[in-house]
Amino acid sequence: MMRRGTPEADLQRAVVQALRIALPRTAIIHHCANEVTEAGPRGARRQAILVGMGVHAGFADLMVICDGRVLFLELKAPKGRLQPEQEAFRDAVLAQRFGWALVRSLDDALGALADHGFTTRIAPAPRRPAP
Repeated sequence: MMRRGTPEADLQRAVVQALRIALPRTAIIHHCANEVTEAGPRGARRQAILVGMGVHAGFADLMVICDGRVLFLELKAPKGRLQPEQEAFRDAVLAQRFGWALVRSLDDALGALADHGFTTRIAPAPRRPAP
């Protein structure tokens, strides 16, 4: 299901679709668009507006809220690396005892739900240890 040729965007669409099927209808699956990709002064102004409205650097790609649980999912292509802001966000989330997971595949996303105690209608595939 390649649409744009952007592996992380393609993965995110697939994960969102699967989570909508796997989780109860009451679950909230949210993506916070936290950056402007437009270059130049106009993009900088738009980004400043978003920051003023509460955008947080490094915020995870997806936030899942269901049955009193919160899980942040950071999606990365197979060779993608966390930026320093994303590492700081991860550390802050974990320090507050919320769930956070790095997701590189649909199986990773479903496994993260199971690892963090979410009840789903889909059984996750057996997980390999993280490298």
